[in-house]
Amino acid sequence: QVQLVESGGGLVQTGGSLRLSCTASGNGFSLNIQGWYRQAPGKERDLVATVASDGRTNIAESVKGRFTISRDNTKKTVYLQMVDLQPEDTAVYYCNVLASIFTPGRPTRFTEYWGQGTQVTVSS
Repeated sequence: QVQLVESGGGLVQTGGSLRLSCTASGNGFSLNIQGWYRQAPGKERDLVATVASDGRTNIAESVKGRFTISRDNTKKTVYLQMVDLQPEDTAVYYCNVLASIFTPGRPTRFTEYWGQGTQVTVSS
């Protein structure tokens, strides 16, 4: 199994910056796609950004130019650097990973995991 621990959320003023981190731990796995989603009150959970194991990124249009996603494979950590934050960025941000799970004697399994969520609040 894979456990995800997020950090870095908080309260900032409009135009401020935050960096979210999500570290994976466990045994017998590798990380394929890592990403961030967010869910504002009363709304669906939406994709913010993803980064593949080869470094390719996918960024939502609403945050393009303001948010940057990166990963450190040695630390099994994905980061979301957010600058020029706006009130509409207020949401719970969730880390998401697609992992390959290796079990001796069994086929590799591809499993999706979610973090517990971290609150980002941008005041106007």
